[in-house]
Amino acid sequence: MFTHNLKLSVLTLALSFTFINTSVADEHELELAWEVTGLGNPESVVYDPRLNLLYVSNVNGGPNDKDGNGYISLVSLDGRIINEKWVTGLNGPKGLALSGTTLYTADIDELVAIDVDHGRITDKYKVDDAKFFNDVTAADNGDIYLSDMLMNRIHVLSGNDFSIWIESDELEAPNGLHFTEDDIILGSWGVMTDGFATAVPGHLKRISIKTKNISSIGDGSSVGNLDGVEGNDDVGFYVTDWMNGKLFHISSAGEAKEILSLKQGSADHEFIIKKDLIIIPMMNDNIMYAYKIKH
Repeated sequence: MFTHNLKLSVLTLALSFTFINTSVADEHELELAWEVTGLGNPESVVYDPRLNLLYVSNVNGGPNDKDGNGYISLVSLDGRIINEKWVTGLNGPKGLALSGTTLYTADIDELVAIDVDHGRITDKYKVDDAKFFNDVTAADNGDIYLSDMLMNRIHVLSGNDFSIWIESDELEAPNGLHFTEDDIILGSWGVMTDGFATAVPGHLKRISIKTKNISSIGDGSSVGNLDGVEGNDDVGFYVTDWMNGKLFHISSAGEAKEILSLKQGSADHEFIIKKDLIIIPMMNDNIMYAYKIKH
C-alpha cells in the first residue's frame, strides 16, 4: 500500500530469512531468488500464466496525487524489466488483478481496465466520492472486487455494472483483497486514528460472497497494517504488513507467524503456488524481491 508521507523516517530492518510452519505442518525456507531495481514506487505485482510474465504497478510519486506519472511495468520471472513503461498515463496505480486478457488496477478514484494483448487502456470506472481505491481481486466468474480503504467500502464490477458491494466499519480500513472459492479474504489496515496511524492494527477477515457476512480469521487479534493477501485455505495465507515491513503466514485457523522481516513499504505481493515463488514490491525503495520457498 503506502503511507501518507513516503518520506517518513523509519528504522531500516535487516533482511532476514526464517523457517515457517504452514497449516499442513511442513517446514519451508525462504531464499532470495532475485531482485529487480529501477522501479517507481512499486505497489502491486500480479502473474500472467498465459504470457509467463509479471505486471507491476508503479505509483511513481504521491499515492493520492493525480499527476499522470503512474505506470505499469512488465517484468520477467527471472527479474528482468521487459518494458519499464508498458502502460502510462495513470495517476497512482496500486492493486492489480487479471481476468482473462484484461488487467485491472485501482487508480485513486478509478478502476482502470487494460487490454494486455495490446497494452492499452480500454475502460475507466470512476466513483465521485471515492477516497482511496487500493486493492483489486478477480472472481472466477469475472466479477472484479475493489477496496476503498478510507471509505470502508468494497465495490464490485459485474459486467458493466459498477456498484458498492459492501460498506461497513467492520471492514476496518480494507486494504488487501483475495478471492477464494466462496469468499473474499480481506487484509484490514486496522482502526485508523490520525492519518494512517491505527489505534488497533488490522487482522485477516473473511467475507462470504453469498451472504456478505464478515468474520475474523482466528480470534481477531491484531497482526499488523495488512496489505497484500495471497494463498488459500489449504496452504494458508501469505500476508504483508506495510508499515512494519513484515511477511506473515496465517493459517486458515488464524495462527499468524512472521516469516520475513524487510523494510517499511512491503506492499501487495504475488504468490505463484505452482512455482513456490513469493514476489514482494518494496514501495519505498523502488525495488522488488522474489523469494523461493524451499521444501
